[in-house]
Amino acid sequence: MDYSKRITPDYINSLAENEIFVFGSNLAGMHGGGAARTARMHFGAVMGQGTGLQGRSYAIPTMQGGPETIQPYVDEFIGFAAQHPELRFLVTRIGCGIAGFDADDIAPLFEKAKKIDNICLPEDFWKCLE
Repeated sequence: MDYSKRITPDYINSLAENEIFVFGSNLAGMHGGGAARTARMHFGAVMGQGTGLQGRSYAIPTMQGGPETIQPYVDEFIGFAAQHPELRFLVTRIGCGIAGFDADDIAPLFEKAKKIDNICLPEDFWKCLE
């Protein structure tokens, strides 16, 4: 399949009207660094809210353990995106910064996202999913 139109840009500093910035967070919602800080400063992420839609962003917790602890939150996100086809979700390299995972650890969690046309993933995630 050709996913070239569903690749999240490496750097996001603005969003189209229907776009949502998807970032890795911690359960406490302390959006202090990395993409979480960008989400708080520019896209409406709320301090103290560690999961779900907030402003023009969507938080997926990545700091509470191994990839298996992230999977339920990714599944919840994929379900949310499927229910909102009018929105386009730009998933950043969640878990691959401060949380310390590699794309090989995180990309497989998004296997079900391949079928959801309004979810964009980082290019290295797509490569892992091929």
